[in-house]
Amino acid sequence: MKRLELLAIGDCDRRVLARLAPALGELFHVRCVVAPKSLDPTPFFHPERRQYHSSEILLAMQSLVHADSWRVLGITMVDLYIPILTFVFGEAHMGGPCGLVSGHRLRQEFYGLPEDEEIFERRLLTEAVHELGHTLQLTHCDDYRCAMAPSHGVEWMDLKLSSLCPACEARVFMTALFGLNAK
Repeated sequence: MKRLELLAIGDCDRRVLARLAPALGELFHVRCVVAPKSLDPTPFFHPERRQYHSSEILLAMQSLVHADSWRVLGITMVDLYIPILTFVFGEAHMGGPCGLVSGHRLRQEFYGLPEDEEIFERRLLTEAVHELGHTLQLTHCDDYRCAMAPSHGVEWMDLKLSSLCPACEARVFMTALFGLNAK
């Protein structure tokens, strides 16, 4: 049986992954496990930006996909970027097997606010659903409450639910059932 594997990238508390796994498994109707391996992000650090290049990490993750993988979702606490943006909360290959999420900017402490683990875990789940949606060929959604709505800041993420809207769910279903493009 295929499974969703949560991969720790760098110093990532595996307890966070263990709490995330059941919710993702339920939302996507797939067995979700925390991978025993982890990935060192050090080679993808760019000192000129003091950030990690998410596309390079995604490329390295490809080697960890195997026959039992439904998807591999990397979870990290390092700050991610792509060259055209100041930062990203995550990245995924459209229709591919891998996605990546960073909790770095999802924590209240990043913004000088008191720690709130509940807010952090809700944001992490929402971003995980978003990136997994991209692996299922979903593009950004116009419904601001859908997890597939774009987020340019945590304020936008806080408006979203940690689930797909009915239209995005239908596109995933149609793709799975008939192999139709989810656009």
